[in-house]
Amino acid sequence: MKGPLFYAKILLFGEYGIIKDSKGLAIPYNCYNGALKKSDKTSEEEINSNKNLNRFYCYLSNLEDQDLVSFRLKDLKVDIEEGMYFDSSIPQGYGVGSSGALVASIYDKYANDKITVLENLTRDKLLKLKRIFSLMESFFHGKSSGLDPLNSYLSIPILINSKDNLEATGIPSQKEGKGAVFLLDSEMVGETEPMVTIFMNKMKNEGFRKMLNEDFAKHTDACIDDFLNGNVKSLFGNVKQLSKVVLENFKPMIPQPFHEIWQKGIDSNDYYLKLCGSGGGGYILGFTEDFDKTKKILKDFKLELVYRF
Repeated sequence: MKGPLFYAKILLFGEYGIIKDSKGLAIPYNCYNGALKKSDKTSEEEINSNKNLNRFYCYLSNLEDQDLVSFRLKDLKVDIEEGMYFDSSIPQGYGVGSSGALVASIYDKYANDKITVLENLTRDKLLKLKRIFSLMESFFHGKSSGLDPLNSYLSIPILINSKDNLEATGIPSQKEGKGAVFLLDSEMVGETEPMVTIFMNKMKNEGFRKMLNEDFAKHTDACIDDFLNGNVKSLFGNVKQLSKVVLENFKPMIPQPFHEIWQKGIDSNDYYLKLCGSGGGGYILGFTEDFDKTKKILKDFKLELVYRF
């Protein structure tokens, strides 16, 4: 048995803001993927994944909201007992949706009356899928927007206008230019739940809420509009402002060794960094008008190309 592949995702813009109902833009990232498999081999990884699936099965068995979603639980239990595991190349704790791909694969294989990618994806269907995935992925993070599994399941860019307003969108095709969006590997694992807790505590502060609703949301919205419309020059100006706001207000989410590197990018205009997912480790997202130059400047770090301008 081998299930279909589900890809990683990158939230280009909107981290934390989408929790508080501002805009976001998520895109599939096809360099990493995962699939459900069965195997006689019993490596430690496969055994751990199988145990994790069993815990997830127990969680799904106790879901109250049967009206929203139900699963073929007997089939799932049999497959888990026969050694099913999630074979994934998506790094965990890196902000690129490792649990989202797993949730998408379970929904795809075991959900009753599932909404499929081939249907006309109305806003109501997208919202229903997001609610289902939020419920499912909460097993992993304590609280989930449902966006990661949604992106992985549909494998198309998704524009989040607000909590109740999502749409599938297209992004401009890549060009063979010098500019790029890239991932910088912090080589540290981040955990979503403690980062979200820090954010929720910060939200009790009126000044922080004001910053989020005004500066953060304004620059995020402008970045999304520029990116979708291919306004590259304007995009870099807005990404710089966003990078500044994040460094000033989200320091606990940025690993300490990267504070200086982050500031250097802003001061030199060679590159701009922002959070990729909840932060605390994993990947940091970068934007540059000259990727070759940035690779030399950041030669001590692992960089991965996401998108070319």
